[in-house]
Amino acid sequence: ALTPDEVLKSYSEKNVPKADIAPRKLPDIEEHPGSFGAFYTKLKYYPGWDDLWPVEQDPDIVVCFDKSPIKLIFWRGIRYAASWVSENNNWMSDQSVEAWEHGEKDREGCFEHMQDRHCRFSHVRIIENTDARIVVHWRYAPVSAYNNTWHPDPKTGWECWIDEYYYIYPDATAIRKVSWKKGSLGYPRQFQETLALIHPGQKISDLLETDFALVGDYEGNTGKQSFVEDPNVPPFGPFNWDQNHDYTIQQYGFKSQHKPFICFEPGNKIFLRNGKLGSYDMAGGCNHFPVGQARCDGRTTRMSDRPSHATSFPISDPVIHEKGDRYFWNGLYGMNDMDLTELTAFGRSWAYAPEVSVNGSGFHSAGYDGSERCYQIENSEGKAGELKMTLAGSSDTPVQNPAFYIRNWNADGASVLVDGKELQDCKTGIHHKLEGKDLIVFLRMKSN
Repeated sequence: ALTPDEVLKSYSEKNVPKADIAPRKLPDIEEHPGSFGAFYTKLKYYPGWDDLWPVEQDPDIVVCFDKSPIKLIFWRGIRYAASWVSENNNWMSDQSVEAWEHGEKDREGCFEHMQDRHCRFSHVRIIENTDARIVVHWRYAPVSAYNNTWHPDPKTGWECWIDEYYYIYPDATAIRKVSWKKGSLGYPRQFQETLALIHPGQKISDLLETDFALVGDYEGNTGKQSFVEDPNVPPFGPFNWDQNHDYTIQQYGFKSQHKPFICFEPGNKIFLRNGKLGSYDMAGGCNHFPVGQARCDGRTTRMSDRPSHATSFPISDPVIHEKGDRYFWNGLYGMNDMDLTELTAFGRSWAYAPEVSVNGSGFHSAGYDGSERCYQIENSEGKAGELKMTLAGSSDTPVQNPAFYIRNWNADGASVLVDGKELQDCKTGIHHKLEGKDLIVFLRMKSN
């Protein structure tokens, strides 16, 4: 038999023409409106794939930012999961809520958004779209490769459904709030998994640095995930699900100016796993997702002829909250050019938001809502008026790009002064509701 080198030499001596097929890369959106906004659209992939979809116009959503070239995309090819896309078209997505069975009951593999190849159980819509804030709602049911849903109730037929709300702000960040009805999910389950997406023809080394993830907490402690010779020997491994860390921040090492990050609440548990250096110059990962149409919950990539997802770690187990008949968790996502030190301060401004005091006739504070990254102000008089707010910022509770939601403002706009002066980077928006008009204010500013 010929050796690999002999096969390569023989091939190189032949004049084999390249196939006249364009690389099937994930959509690259050249248009940019130059403003902050969410847009319904119909993203093109390639004709054979596009023609499979019996959809009309505007099935997808693209969010653009006025001061950043990155985009936040909700596309059918990702089953509508949010994807942060850098200035050079590197894509970062994330796992949906995922569930599975054990032992003899495990007959269908994972139940997750990845398996919903036709988006039968996945839908996305714009709730708010103002200059100060955008809210996108993604609703889905975790399904298996056989299109079966998770834990349908034998009496009612209702199964587990997940509602994810993205509260998106002009600084290219968003709160991801994930909620589900009590009693519908159960165990085992997983809430978050980092999915770096690889284009056809792209290797992991084209996308990621060898130190492919930096992690930290709000006290300044740091760590990292790296591609190493042997990740299964100390000090790099072996990996163990019984071992986790208290880190609350992760930043992915994209070879881009703008890098994706996530901040979690204190109490988060994060699982780290190093990669094998031998796979760094390969396509790697699994290619049943994204865009794949095969009934499969895992197919290892052998060559870079189609999109795939790689690395998967870090994986976090976030803090779970309870409200009424629902559970939820939330994280601060985004893509920017901050370093880890800057992200630590930025994350603290959300996780340890300063107190607000309110002064104005009929106005009172309902506190800071971390699940929206927004101060909530109530207006009992139901009409616009003078409202003064003071943030008690400090080094432990820094002020960075605060947002305010004032209910029952009931006017078409507002003038905003900061320390008695107009702030250039101030965005206001009016959310029209059945009950009236609410005011949203976003301030691009820093203060301790």
